[in-house]
Amino acid sequence: MVVGALSQGTEVAVIGSGPGGYLTAIRLAQLGKDVTLIEASESLGGICLNEGCIPSKALIHASDFYYSAPKATKFGITVGAPQLDFPRLIGWKESVVKRLTGGVRYLSEKNGVTIIRGYASFASERSLNVSTEHGSQTIEFEKCIIATGSSPFFPKGFEPDGRIVLGPREILSLEAVPERLVVIGGGYIGLEMAALFAKFGSKVSVIEKNDAVLRNHDSEIREALLKRFATLKINLLLSSTAERVEKEGKTGVEVRGADGKTTFLEGDKVLVALGRFPNSGKISIEKTGVELDSRGFIKVNERMQTGVPSIYAIGDVIGGPLLAHKAYREAKVAAEAIAGIPSAFDNVVIPAVIYTDPEIAWAGLSETEAAAAGHEVVTGMFPFHASGRALTLDAPEGFVKTIAEKDSKRILGVEIVGMDASELISEAALAIEMGAFLDDLSKTIHPHPSMSEALLESAEAALGEAVHILKKEDSAGRD
Repeated sequence: MVVGALSQGTEVAVIGSGPGGYLTAIRLAQLGKDVTLIEASESLGGICLNEGCIPSKALIHASDFYYSAPKATKFGITVGAPQLDFPRLIGWKESVVKRLTGGVRYLSEKNGVTIIRGYASFASERSLNVSTEHGSQTIEFEKCIIATGSSPFFPKGFEPDGRIVLGPREILSLEAVPERLVVIGGGYIGLEMAALFAKFGSKVSVIEKNDAVLRNHDSEIREALLKRFATLKINLLLSSTAERVEKEGKTGVEVRGADGKTTFLEGDKVLVALGRFPNSGKISIEKTGVELDSRGFIKVNERMQTGVPSIYAIGDVIGGPLLAHKAYREAKVAAEAIAGIPSAFDNVVIPAVIYTDPEIAWAGLSETEAAAAGHEVVTGMFPFHASGRALTLDAPEGFVKTIAEKDSKRILGVEIVGMDASELISEAALAIEMGAFLDDLSKTIHPHPSMSEALLESAEAALGEAVHILKKEDSAGRD
């Protein structure tokens, strides 16, 4: 590291320490590069570790436990009415976050990454201005990786105030469970938070402008989710828009329905979850010549390199599915490309999960997408109510659906709804990535009893070889 009073040099500067940023910094250091990681926040890990993926999943797990505890009576176990100490739960969630963010810092430092806390902006295609608590400094670099992520979108009049109106960050640090929660937006975050707080006892309403939630997914997924939401007594208002938020007196949201009429929906807290936009507008990127698309996402090639040879970009800021695990892969590609190792983002599939109840996971094409792409398909579905393992876990909801080309039997996609769908989908992703066929999956021995057997069973169903379900009626069950 070349250090001066107001400037310093580095081989690679990384802007942002989210999943993509910290991983690429560590990987580059492992490959022998001099790396400087610049992060505006006090903690490393970005939105995912601090305000998104990790804290939300911690609370979701707790809500599952709380909601399921009284059901133990069916097993002959009486535990009494569960008592929720919400501040203590938030404290536990924070401890998980602190442990993981501390681990990221530890690994970064031990691998030789220089960490600077400050706000970075480009001075040119070879230098950055960084504002820190100690003043401003210039960092000259040979290569730079932009990993600045994305931010939640808030329409005018719906900005979080920390009191009534909340964003995805604020909803995870409440002091108490709201009696009534209104969620604006039926996307992944909105649906996850709706299920979470409904399980904690909130009266939840979800406002969605489209005529269906998860409308890009196959109908079976929507049906399974809506059935569960009905059980949780979640009020779903489709083809509706939020017109304004009332923050004084009788708090809540004015809603306009498909018929044009407005109604008032009471709510102690209002969560605004209307998507995200790339953080490309506050780093003076116009000084570099880096090209953006019409929505502000940075354009890159398969090596994660922008049109400016010295600058790369990864993660949410380049668009596509805004997922941490996509950023992980892109980070490795960028690091290896900079280190001169042949590498490219040529993955066939990016799995995704919605942590609702039941969990929803998928990899590859849905049946609808496959048909739209011109594929003649064959599908097989295995319901978890026919799975011995699912029944022993008292988790009969959901299914595994496998989609394949009719003639070749090559697997095009897998959809899973049910307990641990997030854990089961990786096998499906591997199968699609490796170009597997239905026979490859159906002839792979799976442990019994296990939830993963449903993957095998769905492949057999697609082949017309199902044994543990009837071909036209899912009423049989495994031993």
